This record gives sequence, structure tokens and C-alpha cells, in this order.
Amino acid sequence: MVETAPKVSVRRDELLERAYSYVLEQGLSGLSLRPLAAAIQSSPRVLLFLFGSKDGLIGALLARARADELRLLDELRAGERDVELAEAAGAIWDWLAAVPRRPLLRLWADAYGQSLIRPDGPWRGFARATVEDWLALLATTQPTGVRDSPAAAAERTLVLAVLRGALLDLLATGDAERAGAAVQRHLAALGRCRPVRPGGDTG
Repeated sequence: MVETAPKVSVRRDELLERAYSYVLEQGLSGLSLRPLAAAIQSSPRVLLFLFGSKDGLIGALLARARADELRLLDELRAGERDVELAEAAGAIWDWLAAVPRRPLLRLWADAYGQSLIRPDGPWRGFARATVEDWLALLATTQPTGVRDSPAAAAERTLVLAVLRGALLDLLATGDAERAGAAVQRHLAALGRCRPVRPGGDTG
């Protein structure tokens, strides 16, 4: 019997990468199979065969976007020295705010929003998973003896909220200088604060 699965898998991966490049520029929320297929030199029939449905394709694209996010997390974790929360957050901002990252940020914002307003569709869990991924990274920059305390959880949640808000502002206005200054102001204040101590106290 002829083995066809490997060829199908290779073709699926190839088209997924092309589709991912397409949605980085065009977004996901208004995705239509016909223009997508034309842009990536395929057909709606082939896409439906390989991904099962439009929702299946969207799910695969969201997984592909999350893979990029997790790759960044791995890069940040692979540093040669330990960094504190404020320094780590500054590095995250610098990486995400870089111009080449704008398509990925727009896709993230699109998927994040769709996950909130269409929680039962292919977007299910995307926003929550994104929050959990970033909080897990930020937790690794906090002292091991306190990172599980409510105060430490609140501290990294606030940092994540500042980063997310500033990134949305950047996407909306393109004003990287102003948004970046706001982030740096918050992180400078955080750096001047005494670290969260065992028991959850910050004073």
C-alpha cells in the first residue's frame, strides 16, 4: 500500500506557513477561504481537505501564532544570568515593540479579542493561554521563596497589564516613544520598590 500521510503532512505544513504569513498581514477575524487560497496558491477544497474545516484552519493558525509566542518565551528564559522582574519586562517590551513584530502583535490582538467575544469557536482559550504563558515567564524572575504569594502574583499581573495596555496603545497610534516612556516609567518605579518578601509583604 502506498504511504500518503507523510506527503499530506508536508503539504499541510507548507500551506499552514503560507497561510500564517497571509494572516499576519490580513488578520484572522474576517478570514475567507477563497481569497486566502488564491493568495497562497491553493484552493478552498484542498484547505478543507487538509484542515477539516475553516474552524480547523483557524485553530491551526492560532496554534502557529502561539508557537511564535512560546519561542520568544524560551529565548527570554535562555539568558545567561538571572534578571529581576522589571528588567525582564523591559526586555519583553523592547522585543515586542520592535517594528518587525507589528504583524505578530496585530494578529495577537485580533485573536485575543475574538477569543473573548467568541469563546466557543476555534479561538477558545487563546486569550487565557496567552495570559498564563506570560505570567509564568514573569514568575520565573521573582524570588523562589515568594513567587507563589498573592503579592507576587499581583505584582506580575500588574506588569503584564501595563505591557499589554501599552502594546495596544502602540498598535492603535504607532507612537512607540510615548508608549515606551510609559512602560519605562512604571518599570523604574517597580525597580525602586523593595522586592516582595516572604509572607506577601512589599514594605
